[in-house]
Amino acid sequence: MTKLGEGAMPELVVSDTVDAVATVRIDRPPFNAFDTALRIELGEVVRAISDDEGVRAVVITGGATAFAAGADLKALSVMEYEQISVWNRALQRVFNDIAALPMPVIAAVNGVALGGGMELALAADFRVLADDAVLALPEVQLGIVPGAGGMQRLRRLVGVSKAKEILMSGRRLDAREALSIGVAEHVVAAADVVTHAQALASQFAAGPRFALQAIKESIDLGADSPLATGLAMDKNLLAGLFATDDRKVGINSFFDHGLGKARFGTTPE
Repeated sequence: MTKLGEGAMPELVVSDTVDAVATVRIDRPPFNAFDTALRIELGEVVRAISDDEGVRAVVITGGATAFAAGADLKALSVMEYEQISVWNRALQRVFNDIAALPMPVIAAVNGVALGGGMELALAADFRVLADDAVLALPEVQLGIVPGAGGMQRLRRLVGVSKAKEILMSGRRLDAREALSIGVAEHVVAAADVVTHAQALASQFAAGPRFALQAIKESIDLGADSPLATGLAMDKNLLAGLFATDDRKVGINSFFDHGLGKARFGTTPE
């Protein structure tokens, strides 16, 4: 087990790596509301993970009753234009860094994920929800909007009209609806959320590192690109993978043992 960020001694974000899976837990009870300190610590942990070649997949989670409940409204309520612009830009940058991590990222969501908490979950590649989880972007009910990526990422998951309906109403989504509209990929019992997410992460961690990274880059960067641009990117990504040991391991294993038997991360025979 490897503790990330030991030099900084994080108090609000705890991160451990076991068998190439980093589990990042937000720990600012009772609701894991984002303030400046939490945002800074989460950013530091994410940067450490990005630079750690031993991490092959990431799970982000919170507490049993709250994944994260958005921004600390007491802190935000006294901000003016200049302050909120700087603060929100910094939070958006942390969530963008999570989305850009060069490995699969899974949000394991128990309890509520409201406002910035849902935006954090949307920054992951996949979401595993407790069967009693509740998600919402309720900012419109405060006379504001989500500013850390929620509007753009939700639209890309559920489409234009559904995103507008959810955002303009600020209503809550239960786990069943989130699964049905594509906001979540898995719904499990609350007690199993983190272990289920870690099991999925372990499967990814055993896969071909650079091929998984290439898939993530193609989907994320090609989402709003013209088809010709995306196809050119895919061609170059494929060609680049032919320089990796994983390509040799995968193809050699196919000839020797059949499809799906490769042990990636090993030295090619």
